[in-house]
Amino acid sequence: MSLFKLILPGQTIGIIGGGQLGKMMAQCAKAMGFRVVVLDPTEDCPCGQVADEQIVGNYDDLEKIKQLSESSDVITYEFENIDAEALEWLKQYAYVPQGTELLRVTQDRIEEKRNIEAAGVRVAPYTVVARAEDVKAGAGKLGLPAVLKTARGGYDGKGQLVLRSVEDINLAETLVSQGQCVLEKWIPFEKEISVIITRGTNGESTVFPVAENIHNQNILHQTIVPARISPVAEAKAIEAAKQIAAALGLVGTLAVEMFLAENDELYINELAPRPHNSGHFSIEACETSQFEQHVRAVCGWPLGSTELMKPAVMVNILGEHQQPLLDQIGELQDWKIHLYGKKDPKYKRKMGHVTLLRETVEIALEEAEKSGIWEGAAEMIGGQKR
Repeated sequence: MSLFKLILPGQTIGIIGGGQLGKMMAQCAKAMGFRVVVLDPTEDCPCGQVADEQIVGNYDDLEKIKQLSESSDVITYEFENIDAEALEWLKQYAYVPQGTELLRVTQDRIEEKRNIEAAGVRVAPYTVVARAEDVKAGAGKLGLPAVLKTARGGYDGKGQLVLRSVEDINLAETLVSQGQCVLEKWIPFEKEISVIITRGTNGESTVFPVAENIHNQNILHQTIVPARISPVAEAKAIEAAKQIAAALGLVGTLAVEMFLAENDELYINELAPRPHNSGHFSIEACETSQFEQHVRAVCGWPLGSTELMKPAVMVNILGEHQQPLLDQIGELQDWKIHLYGKKDPKYKRKMGHVTLLRETVEIALEEAEKSGIWEGAAEMIGGQKR
C-alpha cells in the first residue's frame, strides 16, 4: 500500500516486538485512545502486559504475522531484526507507513554504511570482510586497533571483536565464520552522542535534543541531556541526522548514534529505525516523548514539540541493579522510575531505567552516584562502545 492514512483513536496499532520499547509505545498509544495488539514469542512480555491483545508467536511465523495484520489498522515495530519473508508480505498486504526499505538497510551493517555515505555523512573508515584471511589485509589497510563486527545481528557489543594487536587477528575466525563482517578503523573519540529524529507521513520532522551517552561494557549506562558539547558539534549532529533521514525516506523514528572526535569531527556509528534507549529521557524531560512522537508519526498526526523542559540524566537499571534500587525506593525523592516487567533480573539484562530532572546535569549525576545503586560502574566505564 502506498497511500498514507490518518489513524484515529479507537483504531488498532499492531506492534512487532513486545519488549520495553513496545511497552512504552503501547502506553502512549493507549493514552491517546488507540487499541494495541502485539506480536511476541514470550507470553506476558512487557508490551503484552499493557496491550489489549498479545499474539504469541515467532517473528518469522507468517501465519502469526498475518493474524497481526488482520487485527491491526497500522503496523509498526520496536526492533529491526524482522524476518525478510515477513517483511515482504507486510509490504504487499498490510499498512506499514514506515515501509520496509529502512529496515532492510539497517539489518546489514554494510548496507547501512553505504547508505550513510550516500547521504553525504561520514562513517569510520572500514572494509568488508568475507573470509578470515581478509581480516589481516584489512588490518594492514586500516591499522590497529580496529573493530570487527558481524554484518548482521549483534547488539550491546555482541557480534563484535576489538583487534588490538596482530595476535588478536587469529581470534577473528569465529566471527567471520558467522557470515560477512565489516572491519572498522578505531576512532579515538571524545564523546558518544545520539540524535533521535522523527518524520511524519506528511514529511514533517522534529529532532530531540542531542544526547550524550556513556557506556559500561558496551551497554548504555547513562544518557545526559543536554549533551556537554559545543554549539558547533550540536549543529553538525542535528544536520547529519536530518540528511540521513531525508536520504532514507524516513517515516517514524530513527536514532542516529555518533562518535564525536577532536575538532568537533563526527562519525556515524550506527542507526536504529525505532525509539531508542538513549531517548528514554524524553518521557519526562521533553514536551513530547519519543514514544508519543512515534505514534503520532505512524498514525499521520501532527508531530509534537520536542522542547527540553529541564536538564536530565537517564540511568539504566540492569539485573544487578534492580534489588539495590528496590531496597532504596522509599527514599528516592523525585526519581522517575520505570521497571519493564521482565520476570528474570539477569546480570546485564536491561530491567528498567530511572530519570532525574535537576537544575543541572552535574547535580543529577552526583545524586545518582551517591545512591550507590550502580556502585562499581564508574570504575568500569571507559571502554568504547562500537
